[in-house]
This record gives sequence, structure tokens and C-alpha cells, in this order.
Amino acid sequence: MDAADLDDIAAELYALPPAEFTAARNARAMGPLAAQVKALRKPVVSAWAVDLLVRAGGLTDALELAAALREAQDDLDAPELARLGRQRRSLVAALAAQAVAAAGEHDVTVSAAAREDIEKTLNAAMMDASAAAAVMTGRLVRPLVASGLDAVDLEGAVAGSTPDGRATAAPSRDDLAERRARKAAEKAAREADRAANEATRELARVEAKRDKAQERVDHLAERLDDLERELARVRADAATARSDLERWDRERENAASLARSAEKKATAARDAID
Repeated sequence: MDAADLDDIAAELYALPPAEFTAARNARAMGPLAAQVKALRKPVVSAWAVDLLVRAGGLTDALELAAALREAQDDLDAPELARLGRQRRSLVAALAAQAVAAAGEHDVTVSAAAREDIEKTLNAAMMDASAAAAVMTGRLVRPLVASGLDAVDLEGAVAGSTPDGRATAAPSRDDLAERRARKAAEKAAREADRAANEATRELARVEAKRDKAQERVDHLAERLDDLERELARVRADAATARSDLERWDRERENAASLARSAEKKATAARDAID
């Protein structure tokens, strides 16, 4: 018998409610692995609830999101990190509620503190590949905590062998290529949308300026028509005035001629008297 056999025994034992663990473990402590089986520690409730979730297949989506988060972090993609971070928090809360409900189905009560530990463990699994691999064994003994940029402490966290997180939790090259291609396409789409929005705003600005220019052209054209009509009227008045002036000039000449003739006659009459 080897480590794989111990892992199988541990997986069977950790599938049991915590209250049944010790008796079942002692019953299985026989043969070549007796000492190692006997050394298996009873899981705390929060770790056992996470193991329940693993066996039910409830962490697949979480670990896919975890891979995307780590990739976004590696690429320093801030918008993607923010979006995935919100998605992660929502998913962790939903999974913790699911784990609490599953524990209740086995008549195991999860305290508020234990639920918080479940969320911390799920969060650690989503932020650290090695922690994810440890959780996915379904043999978690204690909760995990992700603190800052340091690797998650896995010492004594898993019953039996501890898997290599790089081999177990890392997404395949094809998955990474597909995800990068999708992210590139999404980024290109966002940039195209932004460019389209800017172009639409610029079109609206230009159309507004053009409409104002059209209003001014229309206004000036109307004013020009008015001025041209006024000019035609003034020209007609001027022509009439010139015609009147010429008529009065002629009449003045006639009147002046008559006045000169009358003056000569008057002068001649006065001279005759004298």
C-alpha cells in the first residue's frame, strides 16, 4: 500500500460528518497504514463543509474564475481584475451559503465564525493555485487564509498527500490561449465601442454647428432679400426724384425767362414816364 491508498482512505473518512470521523478512523486503522490512518486529524467544521462542496462538484466555476484572476493579475489588466474581483466576491458568498446548506442536510450546524472561515478558504483557493489544489483533494483538515502577496500556508491543511498546485490547478495552455484571445477580442470590442461613441458625439457636435450655420445663412438670405427690395424701392424713388427735379428745372427756366421779360417791360415803362 502507498500514499494513494492513504489518500483514498482519508477521502472516505472526510466524507463522513465530523461526529462520526473518530470512530470510523479508528476502525480503519489497521494493516500497513494503521499508524498513518490513526494520525489523520478530525477536520474542523469549516474545512469539512468545503470538502462537502468539492465532492458535490461545486467548485468548478470558482476555480475557472481563479485561473482567470491569476492571469489578469499576471497581465496587470486592471479593468479585468476589478470585474473578476467583484465576480469572485459574489461567487464566494454564494458557495459559502451552499456549503452551509449542504452541512445542514447532514445535521451539522455551521456557526457564523465557521462560515467566515469557509469564505476565507474559498477565497484563498481562488487566489492561490496551490491552495486550490489542496481544496480540490476533498481532504481539507483546517481552513485556509490568503494574506497579501504571500503564498497560502498549507502546512497540516490536507490529510494524506498534498498535490502540486502548479500541476493540478493551473489552466492548460489551450485554455490560457483561448482566454487571452477572448480578452483581446473583448478589449477590441470595448475600444471599438468607445471609438463609435466618440464618433457619434463628434457627429452630433458637427451637426449642431452646421445647423447653426444654416440658420445664419437662412437669416442673412432673408435679410438680403429685404435689402434688395428696399434698394429697388429707393432706386425707383431716386429716379422719380430726378425726373421731378428735371421738370422743376425746366419750369424754373421758363419762369426766369418770363421774369426777365417782364422786368424789361417794366423798366421801359418807367423810362417812358421819365
